[in-house]
Amino acid sequence: MSPQARKPVSPQDLSGVLIVDKTEGPTSHDIVTLARRALGVSRIGHTGTLDPMATGVLPLVIGRATRLAQFLTASDKTYEATIAFGRTTDSYDASGKTVTTSERRPTRNELDAAMTRFRGTFDQTPPVFSAKNIDGERSYDLARRGKIGAETRPKAVAVTVKRLEVLAFDGDTARIAMQVTAGFYVRSLAHDIGDVLGCGAALTALRRTQSGEFALDRAVPLADVLQAPRESLAGRMIPFRDLLLDIPAVTLRSAGQLERLKNGVEMGPGDLVAPLPTSSPVVRLLGPEGDLVGLARPGKTPGFLHGWVVLGADRVT
Repeated sequence: MSPQARKPVSPQDLSGVLIVDKTEGPTSHDIVTLARRALGVSRIGHTGTLDPMATGVLPLVIGRATRLAQFLTASDKTYEATIAFGRTTDSYDASGKTVTTSERRPTRNELDAAMTRFRGTFDQTPPVFSAKNIDGERSYDLARRGKIGAETRPKAVAVTVKRLEVLAFDGDTARIAMQVTAGFYVRSLAHDIGDVLGCGAALTALRRTQSGEFALDRAVPLADVLQAPRESLAGRMIPFRDLLLDIPAVTLRSAGQLERLKNGVEMGPGDLVAPLPTSSPVVRLLGPEGDLVGLARPGKTPGFLHGWVVLGADRVT
């Protein structure tokens, strides 16, 4: 093998985040299944469901990175959405059955006024056709069987819209951009805007442009995931050292501390290169080479850290 040749990558070597540019049609679960087959890795998950009609950023957590999914899922999301006025559907998007129609169309001033209600923090009710869990069943399963009623509808949850603006408007449709907290339903936003305007509205297109720290500029087209060699995809995977950068970090003095962490031993000041941050309930643990090897919380002893999630050394470069 020449010095320039890339070392073969086995499925066991793959751990990190692969950002897929999802196409319209497949579900998020479908993308996970396709990635498992293409990479030969069984431990793959995603960090935020996209509806079949939606496209854009779908981060896949692979190998040991699946243990970080809960932290990556909680991040803000940004979207560009197209809303069509004059119709409501049972799913709140264009794929659903029409419930009402209206000849009325809003003016731009009316749309701007309606959108002021959906900035900041408010309670949002998810669509009945959603993956929300209701008494052990998915809401969309109940809806398909006609079992959704006043007592079984998904409960409203608090969401926050940090940015909401109109990108284009032609009277019949509007294209809007937004930054929202995790758990936000753009379909519900479209429906609720139409309700405020009195003409009804449904979501007709949706593209996620960013999920937390992951944006489209680092996304891999789905076709590449299915066809590119494993070595090529490994090179496009985001390694542990580049994850959760908004969380303060401390560095372990040696690999010996990592083994002790795995055994439940708390880390004290002598085990760390830098002092423990005092303002963060969670810190990233970095190995001597700078790789993310885990997450820690304050230990029982003041000034000590308890390993919360221990990943081990990062084998992907």
